[in-house]
Amino acid sequence: MKSFLTIGLLVLSNVFMTLAWYGHLKFKELKWFENAGLITIILISWGLALFEYFFQVPANKIGYTGNGGPFSLMQLKVIQEVITLVVFVIFSMLFFKNETFRWNHAVGFIFLILAVYFIFKK
Repeated sequence: MKSFLTIGLLVLSNVFMTLAWYGHLKFKELKWFENAGLITIILISWGLALFEYFFQVPANKIGYTGNGGPFSLMQLKVIQEVITLVVFVIFSMLFFKNETFRWNHAVGFIFLILAVYFIFKK
């Protein structure tokens, strides 16, 4: 159960992280933000990132073997990176229609899957 909770929290964390890091690139299309300055955008992104931490910190605390969880530190990091890229690809395909998913991206994901395999190998 801790595995699913950890991964679920990491997914939620990454949704907020992706919005904080890349969502502002679409703000200019929104009437409210069309004249927002850099400091305003930074503060909004920082506020979104705060919610990332509300999910990220508990995920690591629950998931880490040192706290009774099922994952080593290395495993948590690799899980985090794979989730980050999956969330980012979905986000970019939904909100940035001009971006394309190409064969070299697919190859990169295959290597990430291999990384997960090797990190979890006993």
